[in-house]
Amino acid sequence: MSNTKRIRARAPLRLGLAGGGTDVAPYCDEYGGQVLNATISMYAYATVETAPPGQVIFRATDLQKEEILAADPDMPTEGPLSLHRGVYRRIVREFNHGRPLSIILTTHSDAPAGSGLGSSSTVIVSMVEALKEFLMLPMGEYDVAHLAYRIERKDLGLQGGKQDQYAATFGGFNFMEFSANDRVLVNPLRIRESTLAELEATLVVYFTGVSRDSAAIIEEQTRNVVSGQSKALDAMHALKADAERMKGHLLRGDLRGVADILGHSWRAKKKLSDMIASESIDRIYEQAINAGAYAGKISGAGGGGFMMFMVDPTRRPEVCRALARETGAIHTVHFTSQGAIAWRC
Repeated sequence: MSNTKRIRARAPLRLGLAGGGTDVAPYCDEYGGQVLNATISMYAYATVETAPPGQVIFRATDLQKEEILAADPDMPTEGPLSLHRGVYRRIVREFNHGRPLSIILTTHSDAPAGSGLGSSSTVIVSMVEALKEFLMLPMGEYDVAHLAYRIERKDLGLQGGKQDQYAATFGGFNFMEFSANDRVLVNPLRIRESTLAELEATLVVYFTGVSRDSAAIIEEQTRNVVSGQSKALDAMHALKADAERMKGHLLRGDLRGVADILGHSWRAKKKLSDMIASESIDRIYEQAINAGAYAGKISGAGGGGFMMFMVDPTRRPEVCRALARETGAIHTVHFTSQGAIAWRC
């Protein structure tokens, strides 16, 4: 174990641009999934430091929750801070020979749970990254992302896909491919700086003020796909194709083409589940479009969280004024190329 008393890590949150949902089994296992996403300048943080012998202290300062427990590799994962428990249990069992660690594990996120930015997965990645540095584990990006996925989806049984863990670990703009047996291929995109600058200028990111439970939405869309409901399956195929098409427009610097696909993906996404849109979400969308936005969509599973819109930068203030009449909040974000990192402090 490292003699360092404190390790801090951060991992970036992401905007889901296209293909979201196709990374969820069983669709990706049977048909293959494709997702395009980008990390932004909002983060989840984790800090690891030594605790009194025999104790484990978990804290989520943004949630104002704390648990003080016995340092037990077999601790149950059920509790107020189940993400922390799951990470601790897996790390101790798999990488510390089952020997308990006496640590304080503290987290906080720039976005609330249910934001649609992959916040829960990103918190887990930040904890794994911090403990990797704390124990000096020889793990690469794929190892960290896959471990975070296993903890969240397998150990804790939380519904969802795979894109969030890989986006948080790798960072940047990535085109991701998902196939059977948990195989994932991350393709970093080399996008011109001028294209990135223009995309940032066109983007309006808006928090609806509603944090939603993505699990129920994902369960419904999975049922629809498994049952062979043609509308849902056709929508998933359309979302997958949109990711490939948007990648091409982005690499060519054709942002109007990107906006067109963003709108197409939103219409396809709403066919997956009746829970994805709502009266208030539809109203917010119409407000933005009427004020001059080209197109928009929800980031993540839907039902609330963050929405994104693309607009001619000269008309951006009009869209912002229109959205300000609603109860949510506009956020300024920048794209980031760096993934999860840890450092000694």
